Amino acid sequence: MKVLKLITLMTVLITTVNFTNAQNSEDTIDKQDVIEVMKSYKDALQNLTTEGTFELFAKDSEVYESGGVEGSYTHYIEHHLGPELGHFKSFVFSDYEIDVQVDAPYAFTTETYIYTIVLIPDDKGNSRTIKKKGVATSILKKVEGKWKIIKTHSSSRNKK
Repeated sequence: MKVLKLITLMTVLITTVNFTNAQNSEDTIDKQDVIEVMKSYKDALQNLTTEGTFELFAKDSEVYESGGVEGSYTHYIEHHLGPELGHFKSFVFSDYEIDVQVDAPYAFTTETYIYTIVLIPDDKGNSRTIKKKGVATSILKKVEGKWKIIKTHSSSRNKK
């Protein structure tokens, strides 16, 4: 009887350890996938393009920026960010850090960074540089095996 109890206990222990390890491995993969989505978006902005970014967002996504409701990502690109990118000579992120928490099917990110935008010179040859400290929080959802940004909110303030 003692042997049967010991075998049962060991089986439960091994199963629990294996399940926990499998879950931790899956969480690590999901976390890396989420980081890759956010990196792809950041890299596109630094390349002054929106190409390839629409697939990173859910069709019914919501974008909020510095206290404003921008609407869906498509609306945000067509009416806000897209036109702005045409006035940028460069857009660079530095001191970038990301924190990711996965609670499938959702993931939550917080990004902190400094961004520097150099504007294209005006007709008189004057250019302007904008340097700000920013933070962004995003919620992603795993849809058909791919992480999609469903909500994102960013804000910034002058860098001290």
